Amino acid sequence: MRILILGAAGMMGRRLIAALCAEGRMEGQAITAIDAFDVVAADLPPCDGVTINASAGDIADRATVEALVAERPEVIFHLAAIVSGEAEADFEKGYRINLDGMHHLLEAIRKTGGAYRPRLVFTSSIAVFGAPFDEKITDTFLCAPLTSYGTQKAISELLLSDYTRKGFVDGVAIRLPTIVVRPGKPNKAASSFFSGIIREPLAGQEAILPVDDEVRHWVASPAAAVGFLLHAATMDTDMLGARRALSMPGLSVTIAEMIEALREVAGEEVAARIRREPDATIEKIVAGWPRDFDARRAAEAGFTADTDFASIIRAHIADEAARSA
Repeated sequence: MRILILGAAGMMGRRLIAALCAEGRMEGQAITAIDAFDVVAADLPPCDGVTINASAGDIADRATVEALVAERPEVIFHLAAIVSGEAEADFEKGYRINLDGMHHLLEAIRKTGGAYRPRLVFTSSIAVFGAPFDEKITDTFLCAPLTSYGTQKAISELLLSDYTRKGFVDGVAIRLPTIVVRPGKPNKAASSFFSGIIREPLAGQEAILPVDDEVRHWVASPAAAVGFLLHAATMDTDMLGARRALSMPGLSVTIAEMIEALREVAGEEVAARIRREPDATIEKIVAGWPRDFDARRAAEAGFTADTDFASIIRAHIADEAARSA
């Protein structure tokens, strides 16, 4: 089996590759090659028995995408995207990467023709929904995004469903919660502070909190997100019917509850490193995001997530310790 990962150099891509290498097989078939593509070539460790081809390029370039698909990978993970804050700030770049890139990918698959019909797993977002919200959002809630990023993801979901309906791909769009705790440095996502208020204090640094403590959000851990991707690649998609987008399970937590979990795990001195500094732009973006979900459809399809936020923090601490060992 050959696997293509678009967005392979990012946190999720690297974790996905590590999980695939550890498993070595998918649906009973040996994984023989992983094509790891991103805007910069991923620096990846060796993978026993698997050839990893790391390459760099522009996903919005049609010829580049066509060359990747020409290898006819059986499974494609499309993780590549311009994140929410950057997509909002740079309108043209957001549409070029997030929408044109998806369309080029689907067209490249369609034009390959013959019996080629790969499983395409697309990382969508809860940003496809917009206020006013129900108390709990189901998969049938109206998609009315209030950001350019959410709009680009919603359009991509529709394209994926249509190309699946026409028989060109076997698509699954997973609407990810905000992934917390992300390692490394903050990115340009408006949601970056959700990780920052945990990650930076644990590292002995001050963290800026730009929203109110009562803000409630839907989150999942990096490990849970990798589990979503792997399950989406192997699940029986017949149960999805024509609705190929699924809101993933997660935890609905307030900022106050996140800070209290940090205090429980790491102590008051660590929690005190959070400094409140309101940011009207981020507050406006976050106010347009859903806060809680009824993800029973994903649960019925076999997706599972975290059970409590303190466990997410402990997992991050363990990951950081392993990384520095």
